[in-house]
Order: sequence, then structure tokens, then C-alpha cells
Amino acid sequence: MTGRLYGVGVGPGDPELVTLKAARLIRGADVVAYHSGTEGRSIARTIVADLISPDATEELLIYPVTTGATEHPLGYYGAIEDFYDESAERLGKHLDAGRTVVVLAEGDPMFYSSYSYLHDRLAEHYPSEIVPGVTSVSAVSAALARPVSRHEDTFTVLPGTMAVPELARRLAEGGGAAIMKLGRTFAGVREALRQAGRLDDAWYVERASTGRERRLPVAEVDADAVPYFSMVLVPGPDLRADAASRARASAPEPVASSAGRLLVVGLGPGPDGWVTPEVSAALAEVDHVVGYGPYVDRVPQRPGLKRHASGNTVEVDRASFALDLARSGERVAVVSGGDAGVFGMASAVYEAAAAGERYTDVSIEVLPGVTAAQAVAARAGAPLGGDYAVVSLSDRLKPWELVERRLHAIGVADLVLAVYNPASRSRREQVAQLKMIMLEHRTPQTPVVVGRHVGRAAEELIITTLDDLDPSMIDMSCLLIIGSSQTRLTAAGSVWTSRSHP
Repeated sequence: MTGRLYGVGVGPGDPELVTLKAARLIRGADVVAYHSGTEGRSIARTIVADLISPDATEELLIYPVTTGATEHPLGYYGAIEDFYDESAERLGKHLDAGRTVVVLAEGDPMFYSSYSYLHDRLAEHYPSEIVPGVTSVSAVSAALARPVSRHEDTFTVLPGTMAVPELARRLAEGGGAAIMKLGRTFAGVREALRQAGRLDDAWYVERASTGRERRLPVAEVDADAVPYFSMVLVPGPDLRADAASRARASAPEPVASSAGRLLVVGLGPGPDGWVTPEVSAALAEVDHVVGYGPYVDRVPQRPGLKRHASGNTVEVDRASFALDLARSGERVAVVSGGDAGVFGMASAVYEAAAAGERYTDVSIEVLPGVTAAQAVAARAGAPLGGDYAVVSLSDRLKPWELVERRLHAIGVADLVLAVYNPASRSRREQVAQLKMIMLEHRTPQTPVVVGRHVGRAAEELIITTLDDLDPSMIDMSCLLIIGSSQTRLTAAGSVWTSRSHP
């Protein structure tokens, strides 16, 4: 019979925060294992030193590298993977011999813990159990006597190793937050807090629950003296106390003395280089950005900017919210991918504004952006060089019968066709119907361009023919361009359409 594996949380540092169950298992273990940095000192062992039996075998698992360089051919991650494999093999020999193995974990075994990697390797082969521990987040919250969240507020745990712009973006979303893995990352973390407008509320706690605990406002911390075992806590708002102000923020009262101005901007299809200087300048001036979550995420965070992200099918509600903000005197931008006026938020804003007289004083200005059709066409060559039509295959806002009639009309008119929203998880048949309709008006060898994630890391461009177009490969991230009778292929594979027509 094999032994049993325990991942035991020993808490954040104070030996009195070790649970009764953890203490019992440590005292009775045949083998006690623990990790350490390259210097060989284990904080986890220090916490429970008085509980380890003198008869127990101790296994010190020393990392070969922490943040320094390594000569491993696969770099840092290759060295660490080998280390975990070797550590699991060492402990596996004890388990095969029938011994009880306790692996100590600072805080909780499944919360940013080295034990989790051993668990991945051993738990499917041996009986195992997780013994939870008090996390460092709980210790820091207790040290500050500040709740991490209340009522329906959110709380986020973030690693300080994240890139500053991404960390700032997440912090700006609101709610409580804890930032771990500080040390050398502290200066970047402080900058992210500043950009998110949350620096004044952020607190720093070092070695929580131990005799060397230290608490300071983040703005007062010496970045060069921050140890790894420290944390930043940004308390979340008290929703019960802030309910009235939050209600006002979500439905601002009109300010009769000043007319509002609402910008609707296109961010282009993806890369920052495709955002126009006009749009960049506008976004640098507004106080609020409103839009579909992935588009809001593309706007760089800065101090004072408030972000309002929402889902993909609430365009008019989103537009009304933005109009209310603008009506109250706030500087607001509604963002769209591509061009806001091409299957974007511009028409939704005008639709919401037309619903009543309350937005009469709100000035709406639309700033153009590079469209997805332009981006795909540029990658392929010049397929939109002649007359062309643009159609969305989505039938969420119009009946499919109308889409079919328009496709036939485009086919008869011999126009190049750019197709937006060709498919989704629930719409899988419409590209096949599009293909059949166009084959009634085009030759099977008509060039077709399929662009997926154009301008982004996962960009893919496929040049095919109408006959060979595979509808099953098309999804919502694609844009299609179907040529006309005047669309040609060059010897190098580029696609272009003649400006003239016989």
C-alpha cells in the first residue's frame, strides 16, 4: 500500500495561525517537505519548526533559479519544470514506500503556491488531500483592519509581474484588489496604481502577521527596499455606504446649464498603429470611455479615466448610458472596433438619442476609424478597387429573408461583396447559404478572401475561390471579401479588382 500525500497550508507567518488539522498532520508525518529559494532557507518550515517530529525525514526542495539567469537550454521555465519533475520523483519514492508525506505551503496550498505543481504530478498516482491555510490576503486585510470587499462588490488578486498597462487596466475596473509578487516589480505596480487613479487608496503590508510586519501607504514606500513577501491592498468601496452615489453615477442627473458632447470613435481593427491620431487625441481628453468590453480594454488607462464596459448585445442601453453621462456635463467617448459608423456604435447612439427629447442638447460627433474591410483588403491587395457592397450576415436586427434579397441584388449588380459578422456559435448555416446564392451569379473560380484577426497576433489570411470556400472554417473573427467578374489574382497571389468594367 502506498503512502498518502498532504498539501498543508501553514498560513502567512504567525505560528498561531496554523490550523489544528495542519498541526496534527505535521506532527504525525513520516516525511515533511518544503520549498526554498537558492539560499536554502524555508519560511514555511520556520513557521512550523516546533511541530516537526525529530523522527521525521525532511526533504528540502531548493529551487535551481528564482529570477536570475539559467544555463538550461529551455530557459527559466525549462529549469523549473525539470525541478518539479525531480521533486515529484523524490517524494514519489517515499509514497511508494508507504510513508505519509506532508508538503508545507505558505498561506494556502492552492493559492499561488509551489505545492500545486507537485499536486499536478502526484495526485493522480497517490491518495492525496489538501489542507487549506490562512492566505496572505486574509493576513494583510486583518493587518490593515480593512475589509477586502463588501456586499456585492468584487475583489481581484493580481500578480505584480503583469505589464504595467494591463495591471492599470484591471485596477481601473474598480472593486477591491490585492497585488502580490512585489519585490523588484514594486515600482511598476505603483505606476499602474497611479495610472488607474487608485494610488491614494492603496496600502502596502510587509511580512503580514509576523513580528516584522510593516504597514505604509503605497505612495510612501521605498521601492528599493521591498521584499518579495509583501503585498499591496486596495480596499473596495462599501456598496452600502456608496449606494446613492453609485446610483447617480449610473444614471446621471442632467445639468441644464451646459450642453453635453458625446464622441463616438472607431479604434480600427486591432493594432495601435491603426488608431488615427484624431482618435488618440480625443481619448486622451475624455473622462469616461463606454463600450463593449474588449474595445474598452484597448484604451490605455490613465489617471482620472473611468471605464464602463458591457456585453456585446446591449448597444442601445450602452448608448443611452453614454448619452446620460454627456448630458450631465461629462466628457465621454463611446468606442467601437473598426469604424464606429460601419456596423458600429454610431447608429446605436443616434437611435438612443432619437428615442426622446431629453438628449436634444447633447452634441454627437463621430470620429472615423480604419474598417475591417479596409484592413483585410489591404492585406490581400486591392479587392475593393472597384464598386463594392458591404453586408452583415447577422439576422439579429433584420430578417434573414431581407439579407437573401440583398445578396441576390448584389450578385445581379456584379459588385464585390465584403461580408461582416459571417458566423457565430449559434449561426453556422448562413455562410453556406451565402455561397449558394453567390454561385448563382458568379463563376466557381471567383476569388474569395478570408481574413481572420487581421492586424493582431493570430492574423490569418486565406485566398481561395467561391467553389472551394469552406463554410465550416468561418467564425465571428472573420471578414470575407467575395470578388466580382472583374476581380483577378496576380502571379504572386494578390487579389485586385479593376476600376473599370467592360
